[in-house]
Amino acid sequence: MNYKAIFIALSCISFYAAAASDNTVQFQGEVNEETCSVTINGNDATPVILLPSATAGELKTAGSTSSDTTFTVGVTGCSTNAATLKTRFAGNNVTAAGNLGNTGTATNVSIQLLDADGSTPLSFTDGETVSTSSFTKAEGSSSATQTLTARYYAEAADVTPGSVVASAQYAISYQ
Repeated sequence: MNYKAIFIALSCISFYAAAASDNTVQFQGEVNEETCSVTINGNDATPVILLPSATAGELKTAGSTSSDTTFTVGVTGCSTNAATLKTRFAGNNVTAAGNLGNTGTATNVSIQLLDADGSTPLSFTDGETVSTSSFTKAEGSSSATQTLTARYYAEAADVTPGSVVASAQYAISYQ
């Protein structure tokens, strides 16, 4: 399934702009020489990244993090031309700290995404859409991958126990 089309058609709406002006809808996209099928951890439909449980004590101070969990964004079915790619995310329920807000029952906690270096946060503070650093699909190859990280982030002191659920739409940007 080509998530790029879904992302462009449905998910690049600026939620903050919609809140500021209820009668405006924004569409974003791009035209490229090629497109590829996108997967997350090998799943091409409704992928879920399961983070291990964290204790509230690990997240007792604002800004603390826990349970770094890597996941892989992959492209397949591409042409064999060399390409430079980026993964783009459109965040849902973005927090003031630029993370993916929790819609579960735990309080004061969000999910923070990290770039391929495993240490640079992908911050949604300048809008709801962020891009990762570039990764390359080599000449002669029809696939490539990029490893990213998700982790718990304490938005405020004293995270309370409960479920943590956050989401974002994703697509690949071809350069």
